[in-house]
Parts: sequence; structure tokens; C-alpha cells
Amino acid sequence: MTEPLTPITTPFTKEQVKDSFNKAAETYDGIAVLQQEVCGRLLERLDYIKLEPKMILDLGAGTGQGMLGLAEQYPEACIIALDIAEQMLSKSREKISKNSGFLDKVKGLFSSEQRHQFVCADAEELPFADASMDLIFSSLTIQWCLDLPTLFNEFRRVLKPGGLLMFTTLGTETLHELRSSWAEVSGKTHVNEFTDMHKIGDALYHSQVENPVMDSETIVINYQSVKQILVELKGIGAHNQNRGREKALTGKKRLQSMYQAYEQFRTEDGFPVTYEVLYGHAWNPKTPMQNTCSTDGNKQTSISLSQLKSSLNS
Repeated sequence: MTEPLTPITTPFTKEQVKDSFNKAAETYDGIAVLQQEVCGRLLERLDYIKLEPKMILDLGAGTGQGMLGLAEQYPEACIIALDIAEQMLSKSREKISKNSGFLDKVKGLFSSEQRHQFVCADAEELPFADASMDLIFSSLTIQWCLDLPTLFNEFRRVLKPGGLLMFTTLGTETLHELRSSWAEVSGKTHVNEFTDMHKIGDALYHSQVENPVMDSETIVINYQSVKQILVELKGIGAHNQNRGREKALTGKKRLQSMYQAYEQFRTEDGFPVTYEVLYGHAWNPKTPMQNTCSTDGNKQTSISLSQLKSSLNS
């Protein structure tokens, strides 16, 4: 049996992330091609799952693309958009308002105000009651969370028994060309680092979800210049947040050296940027196990005989 997973930490603060995405709210939709594509692919995966959710949490909702897709797919559901950046939520609210005509066509049991709600909060401290959500949908958000075990435990807490978690995040190969090019000219951290798929899978497993599944795919986007890559990363709020980053302004000479180092990756299509996209989904057990501590302090899991029989029968 594997050892319990210790909290996964990343070298940035929540305030840095919040500030970065607030600043990027105005430019995000015009640049976030990769984010929009991945969100669309995650929505498509829901087509193959039999689910009729009444309460949906769009976690890390950003500017609202996922919320619109979920509203079309589940017209009778109440959808809550949650994001740590209030300016992103403001853009999401505007987008929902502009599409009110479309949303009226898919209106279900709830009024417009009930069906679409907006909450500014931290994903690791969800302001919702236990067992209140049928579906948690999260696209390219959890890479900005500091403690995956805490995060997944929160997901389990707010999901109803039998509820579904669907998410995407970024793996370690993401931006490897940019990371390698910077490493040739500077000892400082210039590119965000992402968590290995197996560590995310371990965190998911240790949260005691049911039937956890992880898979990945690689998406490569080509740019006409390295400068364009840097500009667009900043424009979507995904530029370097690491504490070990270069705090002084990067000199023109060093920047040019990095551009030159990136030449090794150039192809006939331009300068490639790799994104390793990780997909995960899991179900909240219909008969949750209970964690307790024995007298010697060791964690043990207890489940009643009736729960065990029910689980085996299902």
C-alpha cells in the first residue's frame, strides 16, 4: 500500500494568482485559445456520461465559457461559477448577460437568478454545505491550488453521494521549451512548474473517491515569435508566479539570449509551445467510508457491514 500523500505545495501565493488573473480579465478571451479548446474538450466528455445534475459547481470559472456550455448541456441545473479573481467573475457575469436570449431557450426549473450564481472564493475553502453539488466541473484551474489533498477532500465534502468530479490541469511537460531556453541563460526560475500526473492521481486516490481515472494528451501551439509567447502568457494571467523568479526587470541582453536559445525548437511552423493536458474524473461514493484515529494515533477506515454489502451489490 502506498504511503499517505503529503500536501503538494507550489512556490506562489494565492494573492499573486488572484492579482495576476484580475489584471488579465480584460485581455483573457482574446488570447486564451488553448484554455478555450481544453474547456470545450472537457465539456464534450460529459456527453458520454449519464448524469442529470441539479446543482453544478464550475470551479475556476474564469470568464464563463464553461458556464455557458454547462447551461446548454444541463438546462434545468443551477450553475454556480466560482473563481478567486473577482474581475474574471465580472466578465463571466457579462458573458452570461449577453447570452440571456440563448439561455432563455434552455431555461429549466430555475429562474435566471437562481440558475446562474457567481461566487468569489478560494477553491481550497469552498463556501458550500456538505453534499450540496451533483457535479464539480473544473478546467485548467487546480494547477493554481497550493494543496491538492486539501482540494480533493473539499471536492468530496461538497459533492453529493454519487456526485461527479470532472477536471483538467497541466502536467510537467507544459512549457518545456520555454523552461529549457531560460535555463540556458539564467539560474533563476522564469517559468511556472506543474505537478506530475501520478502525484495528482495519488492525491485523488487518497481522497477516497470512487473509480478515479487520469489520462493525458499533448497540444502544441506554434507562434511566429518568442516575444509573442511571453506576451500572451502574461495576457492570460499565466506568466511566472514562482517565488524563485527573477525579481528585477530582465535585461534586454539576457532576453535576447533566451530568444536565441529557443531557436533550437523552431520548426517550419514557427516556435512551438507544448501543453501537457491532464484529464481526471471520479465519483463520490454513494456510501462514504469514515476515517477515524485509533488509540495509537494511526489512521484507520471504518465502514458498516450494511454499507459494505450495499457497495458490493452496486
